[in-house]
Amino acid sequence: MEYKDYYKILGVPRTAPEAEIKKAYRRLARKYHPDVSKEADAEERFKLVAEAYEILRDTDKRSAYDQLGANWKAGQEFRPPPGRGQSPHFRDRGAGAGDPSDFFESLFGGFGAASRQRGFRRKGEDQHIRIELTLEEAFHGGNRTLEVQIPEVDTLGRGATRGKSLNIKIPAGVTHGQKIRLSGQGTPGVGGHAHGDLYLEVALRPHPLFQVKGRDLTLELPITPWEAALGNRVQVPTLAGKVTLNISANAQTGQKLRLRGRGLPGNPPGDQYVVLHIVNPPADSDVARKLFRRMADELHFNPRAHWGD
Repeated sequence: MEYKDYYKILGVPRTAPEAEIKKAYRRLARKYHPDVSKEADAEERFKLVAEAYEILRDTDKRSAYDQLGANWKAGQEFRPPPGRGQSPHFRDRGAGAGDPSDFFESLFGGFGAASRQRGFRRKGEDQHIRIELTLEEAFHGGNRTLEVQIPEVDTLGRGATRGKSLNIKIPAGVTHGQKIRLSGQGTPGVGGHAHGDLYLEVALRPHPLFQVKGRDLTLELPITPWEAALGNRVQVPTLAGKVTLNISANAQTGQKLRLRGRGLPGNPPGDQYVVLHIVNPPADSDVARKLFRRMADELHFNPRAHWGD
């Protein structure tokens, strides 16, 4: 039997840990899978990659493989060391070597036909999907129908995806980056084991008025110079509707006011911060220019006086 260097086939060193071997296998299996690859020898390479992974992922088989003797280089005939027979764990897999279902067994949690024949049991893998919400949806919560694609293996052991429609509940007060767990909605398990879970990672869309940080909201409020100077009561938007905000006299640009509990719901709820921004009217008429000139002459105000001479 011609000896095959499984480490070389996967492109990993002989000291590679299990995680590195698995990563290399997934990369190469995707590259050479007959349903995907355009290369002429893709099927043969795929079988070699699957065969190499089948041996190196199993602790007993790998140990036996590593002890086959000095003549391990590719192209040489295999000769076990004197006095040592072939390990019962290391055998020619024949036609079963490189079964394409092994590829999906690795990718999708091991629920291919080969695993079922061995009585293998394993929980299905978790799936992660990004879901975009408006700030209003995050504030109020509600229901949404979501179409997802779940990977699976068909009756012939080939990889496939299945469309699935889910009715999900968005909890009020969900925040950016938060994950909503849908139990048992991931990939199927193996041998009757439980399905994996589906995690929806929330991404909040930008809002035209509010900036969001955690559960807190920030709103920039434009006010006139006379509102800032004399004070006023102003209607301010919140996600729950408009409220009246009292602006004290002598307010300044950048001044921050807090509306307690007006942010995203939660325990405790977030707050809404209102940042004042003084906006001057345009001096685009004789009347406006005269008023500005009169203010300049009569108020004698120098905002740079603290700079000194």
